[in-house]
Amino acid sequence: MTVTSVEHINEKYVLIKLTHGEVLPEMHPGQFVEVRVDGSPTTFLRRPISINNVDVAKNELHLLVAAIGDGTRKLAQLNAGDTLNVMLPLGNGFTMPKESTAKHLLVGGGVGVAPLLYLGKKIKEQGGEATFLLGARTAKDLLMIDDFKAVGRVFVTTEDGSEGEKGFVTNHSILSNEVFDMISTCGPKPMMAAVAKYAAKTDTECEVSLENKMACGLGACLCCVEKTQDKGNVCICTEGPVINSKRLEWQ
Repeated sequence: MTVTSVEHINEKYVLIKLTHGEVLPEMHPGQFVEVRVDGSPTTFLRRPISINNVDVAKNELHLLVAAIGDGTRKLAQLNAGDTLNVMLPLGNGFTMPKESTAKHLLVGGGVGVAPLLYLGKKIKEQGGEATFLLGARTAKDLLMIDDFKAVGRVFVTTEDGSEGEKGFVTNHSILSNEVFDMISTCGPKPMMAAVAKYAAKTDTECEVSLENKMACGLGACLCCVEKTQDKGNVCICTEGPVINSKRLEWQ
């Protein structure tokens, strides 16, 4: 794929936009890609990255990348016109609401907010409304807030109280004031576990997008295995990454 632009959101995160000479295949919210990192002597395996957005009109794929290791820091150094080897799309995505009137809560933390933007966009295209609950350590760590506001309602928590309500996402007042038909979440595992616990308590359907380490993305390397209640150990790259929270042992 060809890089069309690289936007440095802050010192840690970059938004990479890619295109291709052929029409991109259909991609669903929650699916991911595997990117080969060239020119990094310490990066031997592909890096799994969530699909942040798909711009059909421009034939573009958007990837929100946290530059925290040798591989992702190399990706952050890309420039427009560079080429990137990408396997796509991989995995299973989020379940879309059956009714446009369904109240859908999308909960994200850190770079885990990435796949929720595309999900919210698709919900809006179907005539529904997405409500985003986004958490971060500080206000400067919040990502793409204006993009989320263009899609649906946005509520925010920060651990230091510098933006929105102070605390974790599961402490936000919206969870006490409103009832939702479905919850979709992605972010740090403790956060998702807390969201799943809230969903179980309120008898709300909940899907989590797991961020297990993945090397192949095809179920061959077995490094992304997660224990489930119904199938035992499964590869998240093929069984997920999106999975119903009721199936997980850590709920």
